[in-house]
Amino acid sequence: QVQLVESGGGLVQTGGSLRLSCAVSRSTFSIDTMGWYRQVSGKQRDFVAYITRGGITSYADFVKGRSTISRDDGRSTVYLQVNNLKPEDTAVYYCYANVGGRITWGQGTQATVSA
Repeated sequence: QVQLVESGGGLVQTGGSLRLSCAVSRSTFSIDTMGWYRQVSGKQRDFVAYITRGGITSYADFVKGRSTISRDDGRSTVYLQVNNLKPEDTAVYYCYANVGGRITWGQGTQATVSA
């Protein structure tokens, strides 16, 4: 069973940056799509970004222009860099992997942006 472990969350000031990492327990060379969602307590989980095996990326409007998703298949890791952080970016960030049509989630990492 594939396992995903996020890291890199923490407390950051407004305007700062975070680089989130998601380590996957198996080779990611054959995983087509990996990405990130985020969830504010009491609200639905929202799409943030994804990246395909071919390097195609997509971003939610609320991070577009200040976020970069990347993947290092040699390290079986997917990254999310978010710059110019705002208090509304405070959330638990979850990574996911689409393995053969089955979505696997990580346990999440909390990112808190102070005003």
